[in-house]
Amino acid sequence: MTSFVKDLMRLRRGAWEMVATILIALGVFMLMQPFALWLYTYSFIVTLVGTVMFIIVSHFPE
Repeated sequence: MTSFVKDLMRLRRGAWEMVATILIALGVFMLMQPFALWLYTYSFIVTLVGTVMFIIVSHFPE
């Protein structure tokens, strides 16, 4: 766990790509769930932030 946090602090690609991927998956889950309207409301923003974040961090060093 500490190496993951160190990689986040050092702006390494692997750790940040994982965070971006989790955000994209969370946004898709929020889009497909039938229970809470507020989750559906913010699903597009969460997916968009994850996608833009993934594009940006793909240029970070290994």
